[in-house]
Amino acid sequence: MGNDEGVQGFVMRVPPDEYRSLALRAHEILRDVPIYDVTAVDLPGGGAGRRVADIRALEKASPPSRIAGGLLAFRFFLGRLFGWDRTPIDPKASFLSRLSEEDRRNSEVEPGTRAGSFLQLYQFANEALAEIRNSTVHGWLCTALVPRANGYRFYMAVYVRPVSWLSRPYLMAIEPFRRFLVYPAMLGRIRRAWITAYGTGSRSGRARSRRRRTQ
Repeated sequence: MGNDEGVQGFVMRVPPDEYRSLALRAHEILRDVPIYDVTAVDLPGGGAGRRVADIRALEKASPPSRIAGGLLAFRFFLGRLFGWDRTPIDPKASFLSRLSEEDRRNSEVEPGTRAGSFLQLYQFANEALAEIRNSTVHGWLCTALVPRANGYRFYMAVYVRPVSWLSRPYLMAIEPFRRFLVYPAMLGRIRRAWITAYGTGSRSGRARSRRRRTQ
């Protein structure tokens, strides 16, 4: 298995009810939007107090996934070819308007910040919500980091609203690539970076955290 450490065995589809049981602001903001699917990866150890911001930092610091990068590059090529992404999402048409003043105050990033093709609606300590709209779908991605007995579970929930006749065939066409290639590559990369940074046991993670604080 090499550097993959059998990581695909740790990436799983999660029942929507498990995800809905989490205390997340996204449930209220997306109350009338159907969940398309939920994927998760278990992250061992890590120590106390890990945040979504830690996951973002690991993503930025670790080598990109060639599989996910290649497939996303191909998707953007098709988007340019067919004009799917020609008009970026208008903040006035987004769910930014559903944020409360408390949401805006508590967000660690400015609501409405662009992150590639997405608008970042908010990022809290334990969850983040991003939005995308183009000629194929109106979608949202909620990521959440939840403590567990031996580490954390990182959730990635996708919500989708169709925008045209193209939405359903588009989703059907990308389904096998998304489920079996892109998501395992993305979440496997996060797991490997997590283990490198924090170790595989809670004791190791706490020791690393203490060393960082004393440096």
